[in-house]
This record gives sequence, structure tokens and C-alpha cells, in this order.
Amino acid sequence: MAYTRVLTDLEGHLFNMIRSGGNTMTTPVTNEVPDRNLALELVRVTEAAAMAAAPWVGRGDKNGADGAAVNAMRSLIGSVSMNGVVVIGEGEKDDAPMLFNGERVGDGTGAEADVAVDPIDGTTLCANGMPNAIAVIAVAERGAMFDPSAVFYMEKLVVGAVGADVIDINSPIGWNLEQLAKAKGERVADLTVCILDRPRHKALIQEVRDAGARIKFITDGDVAGAIMAARAGTGVDMLAGIGGTPEGIIAAAAMVCMGGAIQAKLWPHDAAERQKALDAGHDLDRVLHTRDLVKGENIFFCATGITDGELLRGVRYRPEGPTTHSIVMRAKSGTIREIASEHRVANLSQYSAIDFQGPEAGKSAAK
Repeated sequence: MAYTRVLTDLEGHLFNMIRSGGNTMTTPVTNEVPDRNLALELVRVTEAAAMAAAPWVGRGDKNGADGAAVNAMRSLIGSVSMNGVVVIGEGEKDDAPMLFNGERVGDGTGAEADVAVDPIDGTTLCANGMPNAIAVIAVAERGAMFDPSAVFYMEKLVVGAVGADVIDINSPIGWNLEQLAKAKGERVADLTVCILDRPRHKALIQEVRDAGARIKFITDGDVAGAIMAARAGTGVDMLAGIGGTPEGIIAAAAMVCMGGAIQAKLWPHDAAERQKALDAGHDLDRVLHTRDLVKGENIFFCATGITDGELLRGVRYRPEGPTTHSIVMRAKSGTIREIASEHRVANLSQYSAIDFQGPEAGKSAAK
């Protein structure tokens, strides 16, 4: 069941936390699991990242957009009540700005946690003004998230709850489509597979077409694609193909919350990375299931739209300030919330730590 709630002026509370010293430890660190109230703290982090990235939409500068989102996320996450460690950072594989693996995040109080971040899932989508760019964060108990040891890509197969028990990544895609169609009581021709538009997927694309299913191509952002595959009403039934390992682990957190399933196999992109994976003890033939990628029940997933898409609306602007649309999930309760937030420029502009104005702000001020 999904809930929709309109939250007005969230930032007044959050930025007061930052101004009062969000990074100062005031209570002892504990070994408790992440608290249920963490969800609303985390969504403020993705909202800030989305609002910081939004002025860069369509400007053709993906690193500029990513840098703005990273800076906003890093600033806001410092106020969250947790003792977190980034175990899945984004940016390493394409030299973009990043929250790096091993970075301590949170205010140092409360539960110890693994943190996976993607300040912009779909930097190219954002830079080119295309749909489905989102800001994402996932949090789980300390030690719960899979360590890919710098293998940046994995082969993935993702479906929703109805197909969770019938797929097999080692079987042909046509067979998987038949099994999913049976589970859903539909024809293969009724199914749509989301695939990253990459030359490496030429054979996969032909197999899907030969099976009779439809294809939704995405140019970037397969966290959003994975969630669409597991969420009703998006027009997507399955995600298949090779994409980023960080995105796969973040998607696994969402699958636990939604009851969906991801199966994956590490996919080193060259001989050096393959040897590195073997040296780290990885079995490259092993099928990694959802619970291999993220363990435990205290898992939180939050995403906020940057550009409009099937999953979330993007950041939009009113005279009073921007609006955001987010999805927040908690595995333990199985709750999925959609949150529409209204933000006031008068409050946001008081704080200089985060640039919500974008690349033209300085030019405008100079005129």
C-alpha cells in the first residue's frame, strides 16, 4: 500500500539542525539497528541533492550537476542521526565527484549503518534534460551490504514480487519471459523489458525481440529502471542486462522493501578487473540473489525525482520555491510512501552551504 503525504517547509527544521552543528556528537554511538524515523531524515537528503542538481538539467554538464548533488547530499547527510559508513559510493567508475567508499557520514549518533549513495542516478539524463534522473540513498545495518571489491559492472535480472520466485539469470531471456508471463497471467507479448541502450546488449535485445516482448530502452539510470520493473503501473515488467554494480546493490535494497527480486553476476569489463575480482575471492560464476546483495530487515530506500519520469516527477518551480516528489521505503514494515514536498525560497536562500541556484546564479548577481 502506498501513502501520499504533502510536507510543507521541511527545510526550516533540517537546516536549523545543520546550523546548530549537525556533525557534533551529542550522544554515544550504539549498536542499535537504524530507527524507523530515519526514513524522513533520509528523504530530506535526496530532496536536497535533487534540488541542487535541478538547475543543471539540460545544460550538458554532467559533472557540474553531479558535483552540485554530491555537495548537497554530503552537507545534509551530516545531520542524519546515524553513525554511517559509505560502502557503495558513486562516481569512481567515471571519475565524477563522489561520496567515497569508507567516508563517515551522519552526525555520529545512533545506529551504525552501511550507506549506499547515488546523488544522481542518471547523470547523462540530467545533463541532457531527459526523463528518470533521480537522487538516491539506501541505508542498512552495518555489514549488511555486499562488497563488490571494485568490480564496477554486473549482469542483472530484476522483476517484481509476482515473478520473484520464477526467474533464473542463467537461463535464456526468452525462458524467463515465459515464466514471468505465466506468473502474471499474461502473454509474453504483453511484457516490457527495460534495457540500457549499449552495444554490449545487441544479442540480448535480439533475444527479447525474438521472444515477442517489448523493449523500453534507457540511456542511463538503471536504479530507476529496476524500481519500475518491480512497481505496478510503470509499464515495465523486467530489467535485464549489464549495468553498474553500485546501482545493482542500491536496487537490491529497494527490492527487499518492495518484495521484488534481483539476480546478478559480477561482470569484470577487462582482464585487469577480472584478476582483481579473483584476487579478492569472488566467484564470477556465482549468482547473487537479492539477499546476497543486502542482508537484514532494517533497510531504508529513498529516491527523489530530478527530471520527470514514469517513477517520479522531477523538481518543479513555483514563485514560492521548488517542489519535489520522492518515494520512501522501509523493509521491516513493508511501507512505501510517496512524498510531495513544497520548499520555500525564503528559507532555502538563508543557507550558503548548499547552492540551490545553479550555474547562472553568479552571473545574475554580477549584472
